[in-house]
Amino acid sequence: MNSNILNGKKHIHFIGIGGSGMYPLAQILHSQGFFLTGSDNNETETLEAVRKMGIPVFIGQRAENIEGADLIVHTAAIMEDNPELMAARASGVPVLERADMLGIITSRYDNAVCVSGTHGKTTATSMITQILYTAGVDLSAYIGGKLPCIGGSGIAGKSDILVCESCEFEDHYLKLSPDISVILNVDADHLDYFGTLENVIASFRKFAGNTSKVLVVNGSDPNTMKAVEGLDKKIITFGRDSSCDFYPENISHVNGLLTTFDAMKNGKKLGTVTLHVAGIHNVLNALAAVAVSDWLGVDFAAVQKGLEEFRGAKRRFEKLGFEKGITVVDDYAHHPTELEATLRAAMEMNFNHVWAIFQPFTFSRTKILLDDFARVLQIPDKTVLTDIMGSREKNTYGIFTRHLAEKIPGCIWFPQNEDEEWTDERKYANFRQICDYVCDNVQDGDLVITLGCGDAYKIAKMILNKLSEG
Repeated sequence: MNSNILNGKKHIHFIGIGGSGMYPLAQILHSQGFFLTGSDNNETETLEAVRKMGIPVFIGQRAENIEGADLIVHTAAIMEDNPELMAARASGVPVLERADMLGIITSRYDNAVCVSGTHGKTTATSMITQILYTAGVDLSAYIGGKLPCIGGSGIAGKSDILVCESCEFEDHYLKLSPDISVILNVDADHLDYFGTLENVIASFRKFAGNTSKVLVVNGSDPNTMKAVEGLDKKIITFGRDSSCDFYPENISHVNGLLTTFDAMKNGKKLGTVTLHVAGIHNVLNALAAVAVSDWLGVDFAAVQKGLEEFRGAKRRFEKLGFEKGITVVDDYAHHPTELEATLRAAMEMNFNHVWAIFQPFTFSRTKILLDDFARVLQIPDKTVLTDIMGSREKNTYGIFTRHLAEKIPGCIWFPQNEDEEWTDERKYANFRQICDYVCDNVQDGDLVITLGCGDAYKIAKMILNKLSEG
């Protein structure tokens, strides 16, 4: 993508400006002096925040909304028959998809920190952002989830530092211009696009090869090391032991969600880190953040303060409430590796029972990784499954919840009419069945965790509401 495309542009229009991936782009471009307009279909808190920046927003998408724009940006979710997109293509002005605009923006920073990995991107990006923000760095950030300290999923600053979550989905991150690249891990995911794990590794290798200054990579992850092997780049490693540049010692789990460890750099103790997010996977995410911050010259005392104040990004082991002795949390985990890390952490927290309510996401992932899902969903005391959320896919795979449930001893699920059309009414009936079952059987001292990248969190809220009324 031509990084000079912004030269001479004055008015940029965003189709779908309320999207979580569009709002941070709007913040950054607005801060750089561009005049922005936008449109969306529904009023949201994000649109309210956009308007407070002085950006006009149209509700409803009509061809006339693009008038005067000399550059138009849209999300991938916008359909080709959208009237604004059709008008944009007919207008002759440049039209960019969100990922392309993000790539252009990364090229405008001297220190674009691009955080990649099959798992943990949002958490690690949030940790780095929290550290820099707490340290007083006037950074810009683009995050795939909401971070409370910056009040949303992005922030626009005046320094040359941009922290950017970088997603491998359909190779979107290959459009970026990273100066500092983080690779947290490489695993078999999005196989409907990549086909094989080897292709995933090859993609991450291309991403690493696009990096101008330094690679910060998980030295304990064989697939990551395979991806960067032989590259003529400066490489800093973080990982589980002293074979890596940054590693933890004296890991201690205290009172459920609290974890402490000594952060080590090349055999020397930097200091003790306190985390309010659980699990060894978050220790590794924190070490990646420590390594990046060290490279950027942040004082370690500021690193400690930022990590101690970090309470997790939205939907990452997020505590939603406590009712009748029941703790209810929600987590975005939707791949077997993520589920395993989250559920093992949950099982170490000394709850009486751990209830996992999992919403399988996409038919392809469920079919391809069926046995892996079945294995890790045996970790909690109780597993409850929703119907599969197909998202962008049709069920050409002939896969249904029962195929997964039958492989998990004691699994709870509610049989569906497999010929019935998927509707919101059907989904919420399924959610209500699950809510009622859990509320009737959960006990004082139990943990209930909803899991998945769809809308399983709504079940958690339903459970809290029912418990509070009971």
